[in-house]
Amino acid sequence: MIASVRGTVLHVGLDHVVVEVGGVGLQVRTTPATAAGCTTGREVTLATTLVVREESLTLYGFDSSEARGLFEQVQTVSGVGPRLAMAMLSVHAPEQVRQAIAGGDLVALTKVPGIGKKGAERIVLELKDKILAMGVEPSLGATPSSGAADATSNQVQAALVGLGWSAKQADDAVARVATSGAPTQVSEFLRAALRELGR
Repeated sequence: MIASVRGTVLHVGLDHVVVEVGGVGLQVRTTPATAAGCTTGREVTLATTLVVREESLTLYGFDSSEARGLFEQVQTVSGVGPRLAMAMLSVHAPEQVRQAIAGGDLVALTKVPGIGKKGAERIVLELKDKILAMGVEPSLGATPSSGAADATSNQVQAALVGLGWSAKQADDAVARVATSGAPTQVSEFLRAALRELGR
């Protein structure tokens, strides 16, 4: 089990980064928000988990051990694999996911691409008690702060297209977030745009 990696960022993609560790470039799958927080040539430390399949070894990276723990926890639910777990963390911050599960907020959970009403109900049923036992308050809500530069909008638009939405859908979502007071940070802007697309 590779629990963390630290090294120089060689490449930043929409949903992954390549980190040089001991002369070896490791491709680490991340959320778009985590990738956006990495800079080529700078050192980064990521909490990681290695997912082993017959045909592949995939390293997933997170900006906190809390996010990694949630990624692993949601996969204990039947039908939730690494890709869906990563999608959850792409749309919502870890604390928001926990609050949605604790409060049975199916609307928030179904904003994640790939999670329907039945899937959201199953996640709540299987994890609610465990999440509440951790002392999480059952409420959800993130308020975006105001003012975002064009560069941030362009990054978010590119990330949305990379995640599978059309350019028009991405443009519309970015525009809706911008008119309601866009966050200055790429990660928060992206989450707000993903919430718009989930409506």
